[in-house]
Amino acid sequence: MLSIVKSMSLIGLDGYLVDIEVDVSAGIPSWDIVGLPDVSVKESKERVRTAIKNSGYDMQSRKIVVNLSPADIKKEGSFFDLPIAIGILTCSGEIKQDNLNDTIFIGELSLNGKINKINGILPMCIEAKKLGIKKVILPVENANEASVVDGINVIGANYLKEVIQYLNGEIDIKATQKDVIKLFKGQNKYRLDFSEVKGQENIKRALEIAAAGGHNCLLIGTPGSGKTMMARRIPSILPDLTFEEALETTKIHSVAGKIEKETSLIMTRPFRSPHHTISGVSLIGGGRIPKPGEISLAHNGVLFLDELPEFNKNTLEVLRGPLEDKSVTISRVNASLTYPCNFMFVASMNPCPCRFLWI
Repeated sequence: MLSIVKSMSLIGLDGYLVDIEVDVSAGIPSWDIVGLPDVSVKESKERVRTAIKNSGYDMQSRKIVVNLSPADIKKEGSFFDLPIAIGILTCSGEIKQDNLNDTIFIGELSLNGKINKINGILPMCIEAKKLGIKKVILPVENANEASVVDGINVIGANYLKEVIQYLNGEIDIKATQKDVIKLFKGQNKYRLDFSEVKGQENIKRALEIAAAGGHNCLLIGTPGSGKTMMARRIPSILPDLTFEEALETTKIHSVAGKIEKETSLIMTRPFRSPHHTISGVSLIGGGRIPKPGEISLAHNGVLFLDELPEFNKNTLEVLRGPLEDKSVTISRVNASLTYPCNFMFVASMNPCPCRFLWI
């Protein structure tokens, strides 16, 4: 028997639809996953098998073939555990509902059937809405983040068994809904505020001008003079994020796995302050499948490099292009992806050992 379950995956900051085609037939018991899966996808066989068994359902010894379509795009991550399990249980008759054309399933399964949180749920849901998807079933820990997307029913579940019972009409799970605009207007507060700085009128004036014009700046002063303290408060005097900027910023942090469980939308300008031992790859982004780096995580906010002379010269050199272009393109064998990085660059340093020779 053949079943088709819809899911989503990511290419950079964009989601794309993946059809999980599952065929269960008589024959020598085996399990194959095709469609350019990486190691994490291939390992889902044991996670799904054990999760189904520990959820109280019988997984018969049959020949199982799972195809991830489109088959010409490399698939990575554990997003497909839940849809694969739903496809197998649909073929075996455990799930009676077969009309799932307007529903997508996203989630990683634990061995006990628990559905674990995943990264990148917001761009997936945004793309799902564009494709006309009406409902998304996902981990309950991702429900707040996904509820930012208006016009799509977000069903958060804790366990695989809950999803099966929900699809069979045995239980009802209420959709997660939030008034995002109201939430956005009421919670854009900063923990550190520029008004807390006393004195330093000349430096405060300089930072206000830099913030107003979006200029980069360098703070030079003796240790303990307040350089880092003032730099950390710069986001509080920048203009408030617009809803579009907040959505774009949240997408980047979602893909990087920086979204907290209770967070629906990042509503304050980000402040990133990497240590001076950071590598060039960590700063601009990279990896086998390129992920956002610190400069992209600082998009629409502030990137602060404390003790600038301590940073490796090659690390600083990679900032040249992104500072000018406001975006960074990372090319690897598996993919070439572009991430935005429009940020205010702030750095600090101590004067030379002979103190004021630099004036």
